Amino acid sequence: MRIRIVDAFTDRPFAGNPAGVLILDSFPDDGRLQNVAMEVNHAETAFAHPLPPGGEADWALRWFTPVSEVDLCGHATLATAHVLHTTGAHTGPVRFATRSGVLVATPAEDGSFTLDFPTAPLTAVALPDGVAQALGAEPLTAFDTGPNIGDLLVELPDEKTVHALRPDHKALGAHSRRGIIATARAENPALGYDYVSRCFFPNVGIDEDPVTGSAHTALAPYWSERLGRTALTGLQASPRTGRVRTEVRGERTLLGGRAVTVIEGELLAW
Repeated sequence: MRIRIVDAFTDRPFAGNPAGVLILDSFPDDGRLQNVAMEVNHAETAFAHPLPPGGEADWALRWFTPVSEVDLCGHATLATAHVLHTTGAHTGPVRFATRSGVLVATPAEDGSFTLDFPTAPLTAVALPDGVAQALGAEPLTAFDTGPNIGDLLVELPDEKTVHALRPDHKALGAHSRRGIIATARAENPALGYDYVSRCFFPNVGIDEDPVTGSAHTALAPYWSERLGRTALTGLQASPRTGRVRTEVRGERTLLGGRAVTVIEGELLAW
């Protein structure tokens, strides 16, 4: 069985967000999937298998962190679409049946993909006690991001504050189902991005996620409303960094990016 490590939301290796990808004939029991994800030990490992023709989706897709299954994952979806196309297993737009409904990945001639995801519903909330102390910075606003993501989205005063964060990950885990998205407006949009973010997900075993597609389904509507444009580019300012093109279309958000296969090997124990 082939297993691949793919760097997503980047056009070069050793950047963006790495995901494990396995193409299966069917899904085994959950324990085996979780064990593989724990062994791969990246933010997510994606498992996909083909579905019968004629249905609403082409492939079934699931995502696991090293400690749990998740409802939505952008970078591992992009990584899976990249593997399907580069191996010839699928051509054209690919429809994935997932916990979050049918998600479509559409390839472009330059090798990039556009993902069609549900827009996260944002609800303003009072900043929970302890969040500022755990982050090490005082947020300006706080929003719940809804059931698919389960994060707390907070805006910080400026881009420098986002880059300088050194949070207490254990303390952050008490304030949301998955974690915290910290964001700020870009200081210099001429550099090619409109907003910055960092994502901390201690509750699913990821202290800091390198590039988080699902978080951009909340970041995109948040910044589109404030900047007055539906099409934006976000920079996730993790040590690996990555850029996500976003476009809000009502209840759907488009996420654009590229991916690079870095490792391909054989899974010997299953």
